[in-house]
Amino acid sequence: MSWLGDAAVTIPTEPTQQAFGYPSLFLLVLIGALVPVVPTGALVSSAAVVAMHQTLPFAMLMVFATASLAAFCGDMALYWLGRRGVGSKNGSRWLAAIRSRAPEDRLEQAQGKLAEHDVAVLVLSRLVPAGRIPVMLACLLAEWPLRRFARGNLPACLAWAATYQLIGVLSGALFDEPWEGVAAAIALTVLVSAAPGVWRRIRGPEKA
Repeated sequence: MSWLGDAAVTIPTEPTQQAFGYPSLFLLVLIGALVPVVPTGALVSSAAVVAMHQTLPFAMLMVFATASLAAFCGDMALYWLGRRGVGSKNGSRWLAAIRSRAPEDRLEQAQGKLAEHDVAVLVLSRLVPAGRIPVMLACLLAEWPLRRFARGNLPACLAWAATYQLIGVLSGALFDEPWEGVAAAIALTVLVSAAPGVWRRIRGPEKA
């Protein structure tokens, strides 16, 4: 019994998990907004599954607040860095990186929608896989000031965090074990992210 008691003491408590979990979630989502190497949607969905199984109050709200704030800060930092490149005679590596991630056809489409629907396009751009960067570049080329971009980006990040958290909630509700819900959430977010690209390949190139 004493061994079991000692082993139980070593299990991290929920407050300890949250003390490490929320800063880690914030940092990873922030990095993912700047550099597309972190699957931020899957992170938010997985964090929502874990929060569902915690007894501490406001766990779900904390996941939502952390994810949306990190996404907003990352987007604003990337846009600010891109604006520096637009205003510079020689550009910048950040602006070049943004351009490299926005195919010409997607950029033209984003510019057309931005001219027609203005700020509303920003909200949709974060919900559409691979839609964020072309719209951001369109805003940069249209020379939107930072404040105007922020007004559209804030509801975009809130909607994005809510959407992927809902995916996590739906996945976690299907299973009793947290790890099963996390696996389902990751699989679902990967499927959602890959679906548009698969559809474009099946449909083939658009005819003029």
